[in-house]
Amino acid sequence: MAETPRTLPGGRLLEPQILLYLDGVTVSFDGFKALDSLSLVLEEGELRTIIGPNGAGKTTMMDVITGKTRPDSGTVLFQGGIDLLSLDETAIARLGIGRKFQKPTVFDRLTVAENLELAIQGGWSLARLLAGRLEAAAEERIERTLETVGLAELRAEEAGRLSHGQRQWLEIGMLLVQEPRLVLLDEPVAGMSDAETAKTAELIHRLEGRHTLVVVEHDMHFVRELGAKVTVLHEGRVLAEGPVDAVQSDPAVVEVYLGRS
Repeated sequence: MAETPRTLPGGRLLEPQILLYLDGVTVSFDGFKALDSLSLVLEEGELRTIIGPNGAGKTTMMDVITGKTRPDSGTVLFQGGIDLLSLDETAIARLGIGRKFQKPTVFDRLTVAENLELAIQGGWSLARLLAGRLEAAAEERIERTLETVGLAELRAEEAGRLSHGQRQWLEIGMLLVQEPRLVLLDEPVAGMSDAETAKTAELIHRLEGRHTLVVVEHDMHFVRELGAKVTVLHEGRVLAEGPVDAVQSDPAVVEVYLGRS
C-alpha cells in the first residue's frame, strides 16, 4: 500500500517522520467514554511509555490501533497516510503493527525455535510447520531474533519449561521475527523478578530505533529505567506528557495516579 502524505485540519501536512497519528479518538461503551477525544503522535523509531490508572483507556487505545475496537469518531493514520480505521485486524497486522498482551501466548509443547518458526510463517498449521522447511533468509532472521531476546542457548528447549521472564521474551521474539514497524507491549515486566525486569529494559533499549515501541506499564521503576517520553492517560484523555521526571512531579499526575500507587 503506497504511503501518501495526509492533509490534516487547517491544511497542514502530516510530517513524514510521524509513524502513528491519533486525533480526536472517542470510544464509548454503554455511555461510558473509554477514550474521550484522545490524541497521540508517535515518530518513527520512538520509544514511548504509557501510564495511567486502571480504566484510563490504555487497553482501549491499543485495541483501536490494532483494529480490535472501532471508535465512534476520530482519525488513526499509519505510515503517513494509511487509514487504520478502514482496515481489519489482519490487514493492520500485515502492515507491520504487532501487539504483545500481558499474558504470554506461546506454544508450550514446541521448542523456542519452533515457536519463532510458527510466528514467521504467519500461522501455519503445526503439521505443515514440522513438515516444511524454512528459507535461508527466514532461518537467519530466527537466529538473529534468538540472539536479540537472549534465548539463543535455549532454542531447543520446550517453551513450557521456560521461566516466566523467558516466556515473555519469547513472545516478544515472536513479534520481532515478523519484522514489525510498530510494537505494542502491554505490561511486559508484570510478574518478573528484578533481574528479569532489568534484562527486559536492556532488551527494549536494544530495539529502540529499530522499531517504534509503545510500552504500557504500571511499574514506575521500570518506566524510569526506560527513560523514554511518558504519556499519562486519565479518563480516556492525555493528562500529561513529557520526560519521566517532569511527569512524576506533575501535581495532576500525582493526584490521580502516582499518589495512589
